[in-house]
Amino acid sequence: MGLALLLAPAPARAEFSGVDYTLTNQNEADFHGQDLANTSFAGATGRHANFAGANLHGAILTQAAFPQASFRGADLSGVLMDKVDFSGADFSDAVLSDVIAAGSNFAGAIVTNADFSEALIDRADQLQLCREAEGTNPRTGADTRLSLNC
Repeated sequence: MGLALLLAPAPARAEFSGVDYTLTNQNEADFHGQDLANTSFAGATGRHANFAGANLHGAILTQAAFPQASFRGADLSGVLMDKVDFSGADFSDAVLSDVIAAGSNFAGAIVTNADFSEALIDRADQLQLCREAEGTNPRTGADTRLSLNC
């Protein structure tokens, strides 16, 4: 008679690798240079927060507020940033390729040298950003105006 060895399957592990800042107050928080890939800031507030040089690739910022925040030189590629208040935010030298930013507010945002390649942005926001857009992204070589389809 043979013995059957039954092994229980290993428990599944979540793929979420970022920290969860959902619905938190991050006003004036300093995240500069940090690896925040795949992190959730959904519904968070971050007035004057510093994300300069941070890696936010694949992060979730949906329905959040980051007025006057600095995203200078940050990697925001693939970020879900729909319905976010980015009024007065600084995106100089940032990579925003493949973002989904429908319904977001970019009033007064600085986008010098930013790369918006393949970004999904409302037409009104695109026209507004095109008024101030200039330069070439230092990492990707993308012309800001061309990446915004100005």
